[in-house]
Amino acid sequence: MRIDILTVLPEMLESPLGCSIIKRACDKGLAEIHVHNLRDYSTNRHRKVDDYPFGGEAGMVMQIQPVDDCISALKKERDYDEVIFMTPDGATFNQSIANSLSLLDNIIILCGHYKGIDYRIREHLVTREISIGDYVLTGGELPAACVVDAVVRLIPGAIGDEQSALSDSFQDNLLAPPVYTRPADYKGWKVPDILLSGHEAKIAQWRIDQALERTRALRPDLLTKN
Repeated sequence: MRIDILTVLPEMLESPLGCSIIKRACDKGLAEIHVHNLRDYSTNRHRKVDDYPFGGEAGMVMQIQPVDDCISALKKERDYDEVIFMTPDGATFNQSIANSLSLLDNIIILCGHYKGIDYRIREHLVTREISIGDYVLTGGELPAACVVDAVVRLIPGAIGDEQSALSDSFQDNLLAPPVYTRPADYKGWKVPDILLSGHEAKIAQWRIDQALERTRALRPDLLTKN
């Protein structure tokens, strides 16, 4: 899987994309992540990528030309399944979207900045808009990192135990059940006896029951989803 990220602040992505599961997936050749500085595509001698909005509204707006030129250059090299724009008014990112994106071959993620982007980018160049929540951040870099992390870890071979990803929260619209490790008794706080029983069928049922119980208590809305 190849992911190309378009940004005016590539340094914001260096750390989250350069460690842990994402780094291991890239080292294994399971994922390719390329970060492109939109300033490299600016025709302005000062490498500006923003300008004042028509109509006099406060703030600066990302220009269409650098974004269009960058996307066009990438599309000359390969086909892309999605061109995603990270924006607060996009579809709320969830595990289902992460699952579907993990099956794609090539995607572009555009990180907004300043007041926003020229709306023609959204009308003519973007194929999908995603939000990570109902709040506003300085730019789309951190949301893009969240999406990349959630997607890459689902690629077969990215994590040591692939079954682990299938039991994460929000798979099957359920929260994950509680997990415990050694010691079995710490300061009198004990691990549930069922987990020490060795009875696989009863343990599996306990986990299902706990997942349902936690979901009903903490996120009942998930149980109403198809």
